[in-house]
Amino acid sequence: MPAIVINTHAGHELDTVSDAVDDVNVLKAKIWDSQSEFDSTKDKTTFRQYETACDRVKNFYKEQHEKQTVAFNIKARTEFKSRKRARMGIWQAMEMLNTLVDESDPDTELSQIEHLLQTAEAIRRDGKPEWMQVTGLIHDLGKLLYLFGSEGQWDVVGDTFVVGCAFSDKNIYPGTFAGNPDFHDAVYSTQYGIYEPNCGLDNVMVSWGHDEYLYNVVKNQSSLPAEGLAMIRYHSFYPWHREGAYTHLMNEKDHVALEAARAFNPYDLYSKSDEPCDIEKLRPYYEGLIVKFFPSEIDW
Repeated sequence: MPAIVINTHAGHELDTVSDAVDDVNVLKAKIWDSQSEFDSTKDKTTFRQYETACDRVKNFYKEQHEKQTVAFNIKARTEFKSRKRARMGIWQAMEMLNTLVDESDPDTELSQIEHLLQTAEAIRRDGKPEWMQVTGLIHDLGKLLYLFGSEGQWDVVGDTFVVGCAFSDKNIYPGTFAGNPDFHDAVYSTQYGIYEPNCGLDNVMVSWGHDEYLYNVVKNQSSLPAEGLAMIRYHSFYPWHREGAYTHLMNEKDHVALEAARAFNPYDLYSKSDEPCDIEKLRPYYEGLIVKFFPSEIDW
């Protein structure tokens, strides 16, 4: 029987290649949450200037803070499950949304489709993975709620916050919550309210709007990863991912969601000052991405 010769040099080469593959896989896994680069030269102090915002923005938040109650949020979630509003593809939904100007946003009056493309393009320029580009492209499509018969813009757009426990003073315009009936409720006005410590955000009602609506639309109708779904669900939850509120309700899983929301935020916020996109030029690229993560039509 011939002797078996072990090539130690080849074994070393295999280890080297294997290590290199592992390094690439680590890089691929972490690239989505690497530091954003596109915004490195932007003056970030010029964004989210709510104290100097126009009356349209201030009046919007007063109405939102007064009307987003526990009772309303239960009703909104029940109604979402009770009917389908439309069946269409992602790009068709983007075109449908293009008539809306967000009354809560002090940073831009661009059309919605331009903001979606600006966000996606900023993510693309920074070399982030395709699933994150698509997440940027669709993240505000929940604003279709306004066109599907919402009660106003107050239950569609704006920063989100937890209902069912004390309103955090880290919300913008916190004084306007005094007009909300829950503000004076014996249970809802306490630190934990109807929740348990560290119960997890999956068990908490964050104020109903386009984030929660779109999350519920796409979670079972796409192949987006959990990080992409968290970016959609919590991108407007500024008191949490920017100001550090509501950590007493978080569980271990929520720390991953928080990392995702923070990684996404610069692309949502700071891309708003970029030049308008050439929609028709970009359309073929993004339609090619959409089909990788969505069927041709989904239920809305």
